[in-house]
Amino acid sequence: MANLNIDSVKQRTYDAIVIGSGISGGWAAKELTEKGLKTLVLERGRDVKHNRDYPTTNKMPYEFEHRGEVPLEIRKKEPVVSRCYAFREDAMHFFVKDSEHPYVQEKPFDWIRGYQVGGKSLLWARQTQRWSELDFEGPARDGFAVDWPIRYKDLAPWYTYVERFAGISGNSDGLAELPDGDFLPAFPLNSVEDYFKQQLQKQYGNRHVISARCAHLSKPNQIHLDQGRAQCQNRTLCQRGCPFGGYFSSNSSTLPWAERTGNLTLLPFSVVESVIYDEKAGKASGVRVIDANTKEVTEYYANIIFVNAAALNTNHILLNSTSSRFPNGLGNDNGLLGKYVAFHNYRARISAEYDGLMEYATDGRNPAGGGYIPRFRNLHKQETDFLRGYAAGFSAGRYNTEDRSGFGADLKQQLLNPGLTNWRVGSHMMGETIPKEESQVSLSKDQKDAWGMPLLNISIGYDDNDEKMVKDYLEQMTEMFTKAGFTNIRTTDSKQAPGLDIHEMGGVRMGHDPKTSLLNKYNQLHACKNVFVTDGACMTSTATQNPSLTYMALTARAVDYAVSEMKKGNL
Repeated sequence: MANLNIDSVKQRTYDAIVIGSGISGGWAAKELTEKGLKTLVLERGRDVKHNRDYPTTNKMPYEFEHRGEVPLEIRKKEPVVSRCYAFREDAMHFFVKDSEHPYVQEKPFDWIRGYQVGGKSLLWARQTQRWSELDFEGPARDGFAVDWPIRYKDLAPWYTYVERFAGISGNSDGLAELPDGDFLPAFPLNSVEDYFKQQLQKQYGNRHVISARCAHLSKPNQIHLDQGRAQCQNRTLCQRGCPFGGYFSSNSSTLPWAERTGNLTLLPFSVVESVIYDEKAGKASGVRVIDANTKEVTEYYANIIFVNAAALNTNHILLNSTSSRFPNGLGNDNGLLGKYVAFHNYRARISAEYDGLMEYATDGRNPAGGGYIPRFRNLHKQETDFLRGYAAGFSAGRYNTEDRSGFGADLKQQLLNPGLTNWRVGSHMMGETIPKEESQVSLSKDQKDAWGMPLLNISIGYDDNDEKMVKDYLEQMTEMFTKAGFTNIRTTDSKQAPGLDIHEMGGVRMGHDPKTSLLNKYNQLHACKNVFVTDGACMTSTATQNPSLTYMALTARAVDYAVSEMKKGNL
């Protein structure tokens, strides 16, 4: 029996374990396996193989029972996920339903999740911008949150590294506040988007519209063809899963690449209950896993553990990883685990019309979504009554319109020959929020989920800084639209709860000092050196950029460091 137990432990022992298979987990798997480590990737959801498991990807609109709409019965039963813009009939199967994994909303929070191999990398908006030195210096400059332990120069080569593999389209725009990357050709602005760009340069000088940078293969390089991926077909059906691999996902890119090394073991339906801490060794020894279907508990062991379960689930796992050494959660000597969580403020929108350039129209689709307005507030000095700033999307288009008046032959001709509207333009806000101690997640003391784990309490909300930022965005964009000659300007504040941005960050933040942070400059737990966190949970602040590219770069950098330390015998 002793020999059988030893053999069983050996079979469950790896060089490294990665919890989660989304964007950061996929990158951890790729980097670890490429460096020769036998790596176990644990995914709590079902397996999704590239191409094989995209059931709606080639369906025509008439093939959907509800013509793409989510039935009212489902919307009533699952109100939170139903508020997500991508939760449509063609992609519902990639989302966690509210009833499948409930949580406690101490304040309103719409938690959008994707439990399957690939996670939300199948669903993300694919917008990819580097952070700048300005963003990393933000907390030190205004004294909110703690100083980042890294600067742009530390991450710049890793941005380049992941951009080349993932495939990022964009232009070299020469903006210090939004550094250029290693780009494939950009998806160009249309005539009115470019017109607005010229107007901002003329009217302001320091406000810019650029082609949105996105993780689409506009013109694939050999490294992308080697992954089995092909040029983006501009279908803009990305949420269904792309059969061409035209956009970056774990499923089409990093996980198949890791699998080719022969060093990857992928276990779906594996709910990680906790990270196991070895009191004698003074480090983590493995993870405890609950089978999602049978509820059977199994332990797996490794020298290196990467926790990439997505920001709030990573907090959940670490808070639940208690021991005599860490009674309040793994690495939580300072009591800050689960605190200082932040997000992006997407509440404000503006739309308008434009009657110029009517000799032009749009044809086809732009997977990048149009233009992007980098942050222009409080860049070099504090100029507003709120901290930090916001970026914005911007797009323009003309759309079919039909005259449905009259009847008979005239009506038929009108319907058969639709016209075009004037130009319709729109923008949405992407505001930085300030991490605060009261914005936190914790474990429920009396409610458990289907796997026996405490439900996650979420207490995250807006503050006065966010309200002032919304007001300023609407005022500034109204002024910019007016100066550009746009008319019928309409502004809205959705008042939506945090969470629909799907950019929650923090709770296991990086920092210099173990007294005020959980992770060091290499995303390594201060108090448990062989555990690394490189998903959204690690973020010290949020900046205004879409965060996924930064997660990728942090992950590749952290793996490089971890493997180096392991070879030195330090882990």
